[in-house]
Amino acid sequence: MTTAAHRHLARDPVMRRLIRRHGPCGIAPSRSSPYEALTRAVAHQQLNGRAARTILARFVALFGSGRFPKPAAVVAAHPATLRRAGFSRAKVRSLKDIARHVLAGTVPTRRAAARLGDEEIIERLVTIRGVGRWTVEMLLIFTLGRPDVLPVDDFGVREGYRRAYGKRARPTPKALRAYGERWKPHRSAAAWYLWRAANEPRRKPG
Repeated sequence: MTTAAHRHLARDPVMRRLIRRHGPCGIAPSRSSPYEALTRAVAHQQLNGRAARTILARFVALFGSGRFPKPAAVVAAHPATLRRAGFSRAKVRSLKDIARHVLAGTVPTRRAAARLGDEEIIERLVTIRGVGRWTVEMLLIFTLGRPDVLPVDDFGVREGYRRAYGKRARPTPKALRAYGERWKPHRSAAAWYLWRAANEPRRKPG
């Protein structure tokens, strides 16, 4: 997190306490392409991390090169072949749709994404089977390194807000979006701190 982001978020007393407890923001964007990031995100849906990584390793092995398969190879692969990696039928359809949208230019390269705004990327990618707004927001934060994304539908972000701000109930997405206006243009870092707050050990009464 930049010094400017630190100073800005620290204007909020609750954020200031979270920054003191958890140190600098730990978001470290990956170097994956948007295509690979979306494919991996679909693989992780409704699975624990270990199971998803195992399936992805089998997926890569199916194509023999040891490298992440090219979109054209995924489009050409028979669905039954992809199923052997452990994907459900629904996920196979999603993986093929992602690959088709890469070839059609809907899924941008990293270079092309640099010329697009956050909302423009979201609008383009949510047209893909199995890819929702939350998935694209994770792509924006953890692959493209966008600094001002607040995933208000994320359970962890909303729970972190509830716990950090001492609320009895989690905020609605609309309420969290409104409150988050004060964190602009560093809302990705704010989300990171809310995730940390959601994972803090619960204090024992007494």
